[in-house]
Amino acid sequence: MAGVVTYIRESFEELKNNVTWTPWPEAQRLTVVVAIFSIIFSLAIWGVDSVFSRAMKEIFKLF
Repeated sequence: MAGVVTYIRESFEELKNNVTWTPWPEAQRLTVVVAIFSIIFSLAIWGVDSVFSRAMKEIFKLF
């Protein structure tokens, strides 16, 4: 159990002293970019799914 506590303590020390964090304005800008692309990608997938669903319904109507 002491090994786990030591690991966590060293991890926090490394995060405080050795990690270079992205500046807050850049992190906000990148978050917005990711959100926009996620929305666009999900709309594209929804569109393809809708077209495919309608096509499959029409194919099954033939049989």
